Amino acid sequence: MHLHAMNVAVYSGSFNPLHIGHLAILKYLTDKGGFDCVYLIVSPKNPLKDGISSDSGKERFEAATEAVRRHFHDTEEVKVDDIELTMPEPHYTIRTLDALREREPENSFTLVMGADNLADIRRWRDYSRILREYGAAVYPRMGFDLDEIRAVLLKEDPSYRISLLDAEMVDISSTIIRDAIAQGQDVSGWLM
Repeated sequence: MHLHAMNVAVYSGSFNPLHIGHLAILKYLTDKGGFDCVYLIVSPKNPLKDGISSDSGKERFEAATEAVRRHFHDTEEVKVDDIELTMPEPHYTIRTLDALREREPENSFTLVMGADNLADIRRWRDYSRILREYGAAVYPRMGFDLDEIRAVLLKEDPSYRISLLDAEMVDISSTIIRDAIAQGQDVSGWLM
């Protein structure tokens, strides 16, 4: 157990596979994000996304653990967490955040997400509680005006906690990588 309260960044996703875009964000969060550590949460299934099987959750968790060990050896900075793999479906982010807070009441948790997710946040279960009670740290994505999206949400409720991460924009996605693998291309340069 950590004796002091920690400021934890919760970075969840299917990470199928983990790539250099995820790595850039993890590095930013641990170096400049103002967080004590990052929990990388491997999601079995996103209720808003089709096409990923929750059965592969364990494999993705193991792959993520390996990748994090390669890039963040001997540090407590990034912890791969399988809390969602043991929770019943559907996997709503608010449930994960509540479960983390229950497990570690001394810590404070902030959800990390991309600008594309913030633009879409009203489709999320209990999104206003996420933004009020936990807050979001949001990284830029191509084609999204982050300041504008944030301004609109803050107009809805000024108590929303939305901070903008000045992280580098890496225009790569797991989908692009999976398509390339399917076409037999070498993707090792993109993987974390």
